[in-house]
Amino acid sequence: MDNNRAAQQVTDDPFAAVRIPEYKNLVLGRFCFIMSLRMMSTLVGWWVYELTDDPFAIGLVGLSEVIPALSMALYSGHIIDISEKRKLLLKSVFAYFCASLALLFLTTPLVTSSVDNIRISYCIYGVIFCTGIFRSFAGPGFSAMIATIVPRQYLQNATTWSQGSWLTASVMGHAMGGFMIALLGTMGTQIIICCLMITAFFVLTRLKPKPVLVKSGDKRTWESVKEGLRFVYRTKELLGAFTLDMFAVLFGGVQAMIPVFAKDIL
Repeated sequence: MDNNRAAQQVTDDPFAAVRIPEYKNLVLGRFCFIMSLRMMSTLVGWWVYELTDDPFAIGLVGLSEVIPALSMALYSGHIIDISEKRKLLLKSVFAYFCASLALLFLTTPLVTSSVDNIRISYCIYGVIFCTGIFRSFAGPGFSAMIATIVPRQYLQNATTWSQGSWLTASVMGHAMGGFMIALLGTMGTQIIICCLMITAFFVLTRLKPKPVLVKSGDKRTWESVKEGLRFVYRTKELLGAFTLDMFAVLFGGVQAMIPVFAKDIL
């Protein structure tokens, strides 16, 4: 009885999860990472519209990312289950950093002076397509790490901090992206994005390796995928939450048109 009461008192502490040093590094690394992604999203939308002057081209940016992200979602979940999560997470973040370096190269005078705008936009689509693949591993990877770091009685508190930091980084990232474009231009903003990503990578290297809970030979890929689908379908709370979130994201995509309003209307 006394132990349960003590555990409840610790759980009621609003800073319980962030007092864990490893979780603090995870939240800080994720904050820098998400902020850099949102800055990149803002920059790419503005950049593509500047290159093409076509609102439809902005929509193709989102499409080029969502196709690989959705296609790889079920498979990436299986890979995360059978992999050492810290190593896989670091690989995903580093892959994003390489993609941001590729975008940085496309902003250099060497490219802009010798390649026409349409070809540059095609290259951007190619890079964003690759980030869609990376996204299918990075997003679930961060979520999976929380449960391996935080004790069960702190999970609700940890989830609250995780979602709060994610939302804060998202809002700040979009806002900072706009300010940086105005102050530093496309190339300067992309340099800031690369710096944030490499900062996130080095912060996340301070996490400890996590044991693999599911061995690769225990379950085949398709069996694992079907088991996950059955679990979501049978758990109506999850199915309802996923469906609601899907429609929110679908209709929330209208924010991609912000560069059109910013340049041509406002």
